[in-house]
Amino acid sequence: MSKLQHKVALVTGASKGIGAGIAKALAAEGAAVVVNYASSQAGADQVVAQIKAAGGQAVAVRGNVAKAEDAKAIVQAAIDAYGRLDILVNNSGVYEFQPLEGITPEHFHHQFDINVLGLLLVTQAASPHLQAGGSVINIGSVVTRLTPPGSAVYSATKAAVDAVTGALAAELGPRQIRVNALNPGLVQTEGTTTAGIIGSEMENQIATQSPLGRIGQPQDIAAIAVFLASDDAGWLTGERLFAAGGVH
Repeated sequence: MSKLQHKVALVTGASKGIGAGIAKALAAEGAAVVVNYASSQAGADQVVAQIKAAGGQAVAVRGNVAKAEDAKAIVQAAIDAYGRLDILVNNSGVYEFQPLEGITPEHFHHQFDINVLGLLLVTQAASPHLQAGGSVINIGSVVTRLTPPGSAVYSATKAAVDAVTGALAAELGPRQIRVNALNPGLVQTEGTTTAGIIGSEMENQIATQSPLGRIGQPQDIAAIAVFLASDDAGWLTGERLFAAGGVH
């Protein structure tokens, strides 16, 4: 039997990149998946179509995680579609690098609203529906170890994700719900390609720093998410798993 048979998963920000990879991997292991997106309906519909073509179950649901009503509606859509919720992957996130002199309130709030507040709002909405054995996976980042220049705000949001993970693990643990952080390094996605990182000297430097000699792919992260979602990780909670090819 597949590891996630009869489970229902909600993946936020799943229309592309790491989120899409996780959604498809969870579905391949038997989970019915709610593919959340904020703006790219075409991308979300494509992910759903790929899951269904492979024999899985999925629906696309629009919603901005940083808005309380949207967060509630996204979770309710999972309940309406499948009657339960077992796995929540808080993947929605944005990144904008600015040096200290370029930081503005707008720059700060845009990232904190989605990366931190959005995570809290969706988890808050999902919590009443999660039962014993449930798994919450928060997508963080290796930047909390690297803290590169220009990343003060972004690195701070991901440090907050790490802290929130620990706090929620303590809060939800008595209900036998696990909460862990999965912190990727550089991954080749539509976002990193559009940002000009892929094919740049920065990519080369990071690949050289890795003992494995390459940057990550979405499937590298997705496989770990499947593990964290499954009973194989039943004794893991409050942990931060760095998936960065050895780059620290």
